[in-house]
Amino acid sequence: MNTNKFKEEFISNANYRLDESLRMIEISLAKITEEQLWQKPNTNTNSIANLILHLCGNLRQYGISSLKEIEDIRNRDLEFSMEKGFTKKDIFSKLTSTVLEVKNVLKSISDERLVTVKPVQGFEFSGIGNIIHLVEHFSYHTGQIAFWVKFLKDEQLGFYDGQDLNILNNDKAN
Repeated sequence: MNTNKFKEEFISNANYRLDESLRMIEISLAKITEEQLWQKPNTNTNSIANLILHLCGNLRQYGISSLKEIEDIRNRDLEFSMEKGFTKKDIFSKLTSTVLEVKNVLKSISDERLVTVKPVQGFEFSGIGNIIHLVEHFSYHTGQIAFWVKFLKDEQLGFYDGQDLNILNNDKAN
């Protein structure tokens, strides 16, 4: 297989997953109030705002600082300790711009950086490892946000409205 084709397919799928999570978070945020954005169910869980700030920090650390090999300025504790300071619009804009910046890094990443192992957050990952981490981490917290919104609103979020999710792999698509 052509290495460039593999890299393009890998990056394309990573970008698709980042966009999917971003889309789901946007739908989720539209369902809640400004007050619910910062609401915590108890002292051992995070608000939706804290989760989004955490996503921005993690995406920046793994997808920008580490992959571009630039200074890591993340303040992880602040992501969880903030109790106000962003509206839904502001925080989604921050998340969107962070995802866009990560996607731009992925577009220009070298083959060498994809396979070079570097330290990040106390771990050792190749560039591929960083990308897998940031995609799965984003997806994981997107699920938490969706659950929290469903719990608050007691309604479906409609992520896949209009799409038949019961199609089997051996069914022919029309």
